[in-house]
Amino acid sequence: MLRRKFIQQTGAVAAGTLLSETLLASATLAKQRVAMVGTGHRGTGMWGTEVLSEHSSRMEFVGLCDKNPGRVETAKKMLKVTCPTYTDLDKMLKETKPEVLIVTTMDSTHHEMIVKGLEAGCNIVTEKPMTTDEDKCQTILDAEKRTGKKVYVTFNYRYSPHRQKIWELLNSGEIGKVTSVDFHWYLDTSHGADYFRRWHRKRENSGSLLVHKATHHFDLLNWWLNSDPEEVFAYGSLDFYGKNNPFRYTHCRPCPYKDKCQFYFDMTKDERLMKLYADNEKYDGYHRDGCVWKEDIDIFDKMAVQIKYANKVQVSYSLTAYSPYEGYRISFSGTKGKLDAWIHEKQPWPMEKYDEIQLTKNFGKTEYIRIDNTEAGHGGGDMRLRKQIFNPGADPYKQGAGSRDGAMSIMVGIAARNSIDSGKPVKVQDLVSIKPHPTRGSV
Repeated sequence: MLRRKFIQQTGAVAAGTLLSETLLASATLAKQRVAMVGTGHRGTGMWGTEVLSEHSSRMEFVGLCDKNPGRVETAKKMLKVTCPTYTDLDKMLKETKPEVLIVTTMDSTHHEMIVKGLEAGCNIVTEKPMTTDEDKCQTILDAEKRTGKKVYVTFNYRYSPHRQKIWELLNSGEIGKVTSVDFHWYLDTSHGADYFRRWHRKRENSGSLLVHKATHHFDLLNWWLNSDPEEVFAYGSLDFYGKNNPFRYTHCRPCPYKDKCQFYFDMTKDERLMKLYADNEKYDGYHRDGCVWKEDIDIFDKMAVQIKYANKVQVSYSLTAYSPYEGYRISFSGTKGKLDAWIHEKQPWPMEKYDEIQLTKNFGKTEYIRIDNTEAGHGGGDMRLRKQIFNPGADPYKQGAGSRDGAMSIMVGIAARNSIDSGKPVKVQDLVSIKPHPTRGSV
């Protein structure tokens, strides 16, 4: 017999996901002085127009900074703010004296921006990944400890109702003690390909997709399992994009092969991207519509990772960046049963107005739990995350993430990358000063 549930999302449920003590909690009603460094698509969107739309009564932008002078001026117009703009972060911090610095620059520069902000007396809200290698990570951890200020890492995936429900089921003991996990993520030939057009295609910029993209997935595992990764072994290669094609060009718009390339991206149809990037190429030469076949691509497009956790859970993870469909499948095995979940983010499957979780008990029945998925922004995760930061409340699901969470998520990806390079397993405790603990809640 199958018993089906439908979980309706309400304002009360949303309010229950909030954190009581966040970076922006204040004893007064004065607006928080906020500055942003990095005014690209993510900065101006998720942390710009959306924040202003939802929380302008609680915060104000006092400065915007970007190394591209044209793009930062474009961002100011898009956000419709009156604050000054800068190409020099030190100057902005000195003149505007923000309380909070939002960091949305290229991944490999996060450490520099975060440390400067901390030393200027700011708390930090940084996009994931926190940074791209172990040395930069340690630099951030040391600066946070030295300054007494805090770093908040924006793991929006924790906040979607579907992933929150998985956390609830696992932590309530529905399948007993978790012993192993199979986790497989698929990026399609649209979203996946886009990483190979942009600056992400080079390891020196993004740390590879094991760091830039998979930091989301590894953080979910750390959060769901309530433990720290201990040892990692991985394989990875570039089998589809980059040099694996007979023709290539600099970028899509002037490409002589556009009529026969299935990956041709017509950026001229996106007014926002044209204004942010194409109109400002003259300042830095950056092409947002770069060729996915460029020979300088040095990140992996297929990855397989084995992770051993401090609580002895074993995880098999994979990421493929050229799938015909997008989504993920995950299966938790426990001493009392099994929990399976899947997300189909795009066609060819019929799109239902819910996502489903399958709960199967040993020697018992199977239950299907349906979670409403009609909310925008990563299944409603973006809005809930912003609310936690700018209008804090309780945090019963432990969704708030600080520097330790940021470090432990990227350490899996960094260890995996190092393992692929060396052909050997890598211990997390050999990378940074944080030592893996069997139970995160006790740290």
